[in-house]
Amino acid sequence: MARTAAAATAAQAKTKVKDEDPFEEGDAIVYAAHGVGRVDRIGVDEIAGTKLEVIQISFPGNQMTLRIPLSKARKAGLRKIVSREIVDKAMAIIKGKPHVSKGMWARRAVAYQEKINSGDLVQIAEVQRDLRRNVDSLDGSFSERKLFEAAQERFVAEVAVLENKDPTEVLESLTAVMKAA
Repeated sequence: MARTAAAATAAQAKTKVKDEDPFEEGDAIVYAAHGVGRVDRIGVDEIAGTKLEVIQISFPGNQMTLRIPLSKARKAGLRKIVSREIVDKAMAIIKGKPHVSKGMWARRAVAYQEKINSGDLVQIAEVQRDLRRNVDSLDGSFSERKLFEAAQERFVAEVAVLENKDPTEVLESLTAVMKAA
């Protein structure tokens, strides 16, 4: 019986991998630590005498190109652009009441940076919601403003690609939503 359960678990794992859409050249993607990029090439490269299938991604905003072994791409945080439903969920979070924490700023800043670097649009929305109160006022610090701007930049870049809009237009609508909240 244990053998059957293990076989079922293995079959589910294989199904999960098959369900994930493969990356294709030209796809807009999100790399958790760097934001929105574009797949330039998928091919075999020889690295240190070993042939690896790699995915090459360019990040025009950072003027950076990255190559990742295709087998490690998902584990490294590479994913396709989110769906409209996730953007709607993230927008609802941004409209919500900010969560005010009285903990030490250094710990909160690390937690905010981790959320931004997670690449998860919902977590990025939480950072925007929680830090927006101090951005336009004199109460906010320089580091709060920088974290807010980093979260906003990641959010705007992904939504702009999803909606096929200019990032400036997305930023203006996001700003209007935050001011109305």
